[in-house]
Amino acid sequence: MSTLVGRKAPDFTASAVLGTGEIVSQFKLGERLKGKYGLLFFYPLDFTFVCPSELIALNHRLKQFKERDTEVIGISVDSHYTHHAWRKTPLADGGVGALQFTLVSDLNHSISQNYGVLVPEGGVAFRGTFLIDKNGVVRSEIVNDLPLGRNIDELVRLVDALQHHEKHGEVCPAGWNKNSAAITPSTEGIAEYLAKHADRL
Repeated sequence: MSTLVGRKAPDFTASAVLGTGEIVSQFKLGERLKGKYGLLFFYPLDFTFVCPSELIALNHRLKQFKERDTEVIGISVDSHYTHHAWRKTPLADGGVGALQFTLVSDLNHSISQNYGVLVPEGGVAFRGTFLIDKNGVVRSEIVNDLPLGRNIDELVRLVDALQHHEKHGEVCPAGWNKNSAAITPSTEGIAEYLAKHADRL
């Protein structure tokens, strides 16, 4: 499947466990993201190995995403009952505790298929991350193989970069961080940026 970047994020309705612990049968992506940014965070399975480290790291940075008006949504092929049980399992026993963001159940694999992250013949999702803007358009798509955990701070940085571009019209160079210099998208702009910053790239 071709990349979703620049295209509308596929909508879905599915059962889920909310950040409050409530189980719902009709979680609707489009309704939840209305007027907000979204971070869809696909992972292979509950009660596995890399996955809890990623979701706990996400939870630790959830305040940062909320400050950026960004809704975090985890998705795996587990049932909502398994999600609920995993949240009830202590960290010391391989659980994730009371995560404060939504975990969606993709039991029939349709969401993973629509986002192009379903492992061929594997029945689980790759570690796919999709950043969605306020218009419902995918602006970043990162997919890792199963053994490769993600850097959650990089995902916060991507939200910052998108929001900086939207606000100022500038583009964000390699390694850009919030409040650092960006580039005016012109021949003169890149020349000026490189003259000042190339040695730090």
